[in-house]
Amino acid sequence: MSASSSRSPAEAYAASRSRASYPKLAEFAAELSFDLDPFQSQACAALEDGHGVLVCAPTGAGKTVVGEFAVHLALAEGRKCFYTTPIKALSNQKFADLTARYGPKSVGLLTGDTSVNGSAPVVVMTTEVLRNMLYAESSALDGLGYVVMDEVHYLADRFRGAVWEEVILHLPEWVNLVSLSATVSNAEEFGEWLVEVRGDTTVVVDEHRPVPLWQHMLVGARMLDLFAGDDPAGEPHINPHLVRRTEEVGRMHSPWHGPRAKGGRAAGARGPRFKPTSRVEVVQRLDAQALLPAIVFVFSRAGCEAAVAQCVRSGLRLNSEDEVAEVRRIVDSKTRGLPDADLTVLGFWEWKDALERGFAGHHAGLLPAFKETVEELFVRGLVKAVFATETLALGINMPARTVVLERLVKYNGEAHVELTPGEYTQLTGRAGRRGIDVEGHAVVVWQPGVDPKQVAGLASTRTYPLRSSFRPGYNMAVNLVDRLGAQQAREILEQSFAQFQADRSVVGLSRRVERNREALAGYAEAMTCHLGEFAEYAELRRKIADREKSLSRQNSAARRAAAAHSLEQLRKGDVIAVPAGRRSGLAVVIDPGLDPMGEPRPLVVTEDRWAGRLSVSDFPNPVAALGRVKLPKQVDIRSPRSRRDLASALRDTGIEAPARTRRRSGADDDAELAALRRAMRAHPCHGCQDRENHARWAERYHRLLAETEQVERKVAATTHSLARAFDRIRGLLADRGYLAPGTGDKQGEQVVTEHGKRLARLYSESDLLAAECLRNGVWDGLGAAELAAVVSALVYEARRDGPMEARMPGGAVTDALTATARLWVELESDERHHRLDRTRQPDPGFAWTVYRWARGESLEKVITAADSAGQELSAGDFVRWCRQVIDLLDQIRDVVGEHEPVGKAARDAVKAIRRGVVALATV
Repeated sequence: MSASSSRSPAEAYAASRSRASYPKLAEFAAELSFDLDPFQSQACAALEDGHGVLVCAPTGAGKTVVGEFAVHLALAEGRKCFYTTPIKALSNQKFADLTARYGPKSVGLLTGDTSVNGSAPVVVMTTEVLRNMLYAESSALDGLGYVVMDEVHYLADRFRGAVWEEVILHLPEWVNLVSLSATVSNAEEFGEWLVEVRGDTTVVVDEHRPVPLWQHMLVGARMLDLFAGDDPAGEPHINPHLVRRTEEVGRMHSPWHGPRAKGGRAAGARGPRFKPTSRVEVVQRLDAQALLPAIVFVFSRAGCEAAVAQCVRSGLRLNSEDEVAEVRRIVDSKTRGLPDADLTVLGFWEWKDALERGFAGHHAGLLPAFKETVEELFVRGLVKAVFATETLALGINMPARTVVLERLVKYNGEAHVELTPGEYTQLTGRAGRRGIDVEGHAVVVWQPGVDPKQVAGLASTRTYPLRSSFRPGYNMAVNLVDRLGAQQAREILEQSFAQFQADRSVVGLSRRVERNREALAGYAEAMTCHLGEFAEYAELRRKIADREKSLSRQNSAARRAAAAHSLEQLRKGDVIAVPAGRRSGLAVVIDPGLDPMGEPRPLVVTEDRWAGRLSVSDFPNPVAALGRVKLPKQVDIRSPRSRRDLASALRDTGIEAPARTRRRSGADDDAELAALRRAMRAHPCHGCQDRENHARWAERYHRLLAETEQVERKVAATTHSLARAFDRIRGLLADRGYLAPGTGDKQGEQVVTEHGKRLARLYSESDLLAAECLRNGVWDGLGAAELAAVVSALVYEARRDGPMEARMPGGAVTDALTATARLWVELESDERHHRLDRTRQPDPGFAWTVYRWARGESLEKVITAADSAGQELSAGDFVRWCRQVIDLLDQIRDVVGEHEPVGKAARDAVKAIRRGVVALATV
């Protein structure tokens, strides 16, 4: 029975009214093969009413339907719709979906290296492409009615998140914005900001998962539920059987990873080392329980490849003969453009063999064509198990029945960190295919040290707020000044979500300041004295205490220095007096213990036969030799007899330890302290009977005042923080000639110079360094391959800090890289002076590789040479870095012009690099 036929008369009437009120939504819904969920209907209705919308819903809930309705509205109204995504793979996937629905003439694609039908009414693009269009005031924006920002929570990304806010702030006000986000706990705050900067925006939040998710832990060979019902408060209750089982296994085994002691056992091990369930066994167990297809998150490229190899070696097969034939057909179709000569070095045959068996790896190091093939086969159910890094969770539509997490720790590019609740939810959100699975399953593989309570905390926490990562940069600064002027640009930055959140964060601090000020008034009243101004008297007491502490520190440092100097004068056989402590009395110096790098530590034997080293701290005053004892050439202080003889000789000298003298304080002779004490005694409040009571209130007043002033400084630093950073950037750009004082009608303003206009068209992490290199001509005279090698240093970043020196082409390339590095040093010095984030140091690690490729060498030679040099470079990495080099070279060509030698070399370099696997289309 259909959903419509099971409605009550009242529901049918309401649906009829809705169709009449929202005809375009009714038309759109009629084309779907499923009924819209309430949150989808609410968001789509708001769109048809002319509002912007923010939709926050779990992964797999179907929020992209709202974006597709925006496409439908744009086409129905004769306007344009731009559909933006954070990554090219998602752009490619959405382009394919929309092309299948609306036809190739209506849909285009624009990414950093692909342009298909860019003038179409519906264009799918990466968010950076739209940002660049806005700054260039592109004519493509004419007629734009809707912008869909898929995965808008990506604005929290610390490397690329600022682009999302730039787009939101600069989009023309007539454009309706459709923001699609994963579930975040501060959706209302984000929505309030959107209302502030974009106008009327409807916030739709849906936390209901369309497919229920069951949480499990795999402990050895047993899979146990994480939760067992709810506690009285309605919170999920951790399965007691799971807790007992993990405790039992934990007592029996030592951790799998850890320092190894001699004999091969882990240090401090209680039992045999724990060996986690093999990946093959995990897949077999899932298969036996009908829990495939599954995504196994490994969090390591090498781990993904190793997992696939383990499954192949085990003889595991998950596909039938018919499925193998279908896999072969799709693989041949997807990889037809790969040169035959490159198949071996790409590992094509091993990859294809694993696909035919029904499993594969998925990570950023895969060739794009391989990655897309894996994605299509997985969606079709022809790949049953995928071993993946977390990049698979970034929006790509690859739902599974089960998600497995091998570990709860991942490498974030800088350190190994624990998964956050938001990341856990994003990863496990892939489990459960809508319309296919009745329920989804998340499985955490247990190992010693993993507490079920920790997993339960990740699974049940719903507080993962969206935090802005927006901050101004050089390219952004010159574009803002050029388009808006410095003052209006500052106002735009003040409207960013980052400043919105910063200003909200100081609201609580400002209230605290107000409360403190009220308390300070009460304290001031409590310390009021009828004889005079007690605040003055309290200040005198405080100055006296501060001066005494300062003198004490000075005297202590001086005494220590004098004592150290006196110890340096001691010689072997000197008799000294240890003034205090357990070793007090006479002692004879056996070894002066001089240390050119530190303080002396003389070795002594005391008259009570103790032997050991003394330090400066044993002598509050300088020490002097009281006499001498003749010592044998060799003194064995470990011998009791030797120590006894030395103690006896010491007593026989007749020397007596001098009496201890009272240490004179430097405060006794300090004129400033004496004057302060006289002023305190002369103050009227000094004679008050309640003086000490008033003093206690004064001390409280002083402590609270110091705390309040600290909070006020924090508020001042947070307020207008982005605008102040923008001003510092403008200062550096003005010093370097990218901004200049305006003349004529621009008098009193800053204007962008010709060099600044170049910088405005360079979109790179090292944008200012690239502009400096062009301006100073350090790349002039380079050939195509040489320019590619040098430019690669501005985009390439090694995955690990390696000890190996990068091999570089000699001659002109080395000279140009040296000159580039010199400019970077100067730039970094300026950035430090202006208190700005530093530009990343150029990394020549890819220079030799791209140089050889641009000269026409084969992929096998290039990859093999990189491997032999100790460089970790997969085929996918090679293609990705080549495309980033191409992107910057394209910008250089456009900025300089092909009529200039550098522009011509950039054009030729792009042609030389874009061949073979690099040129293979990904759509």
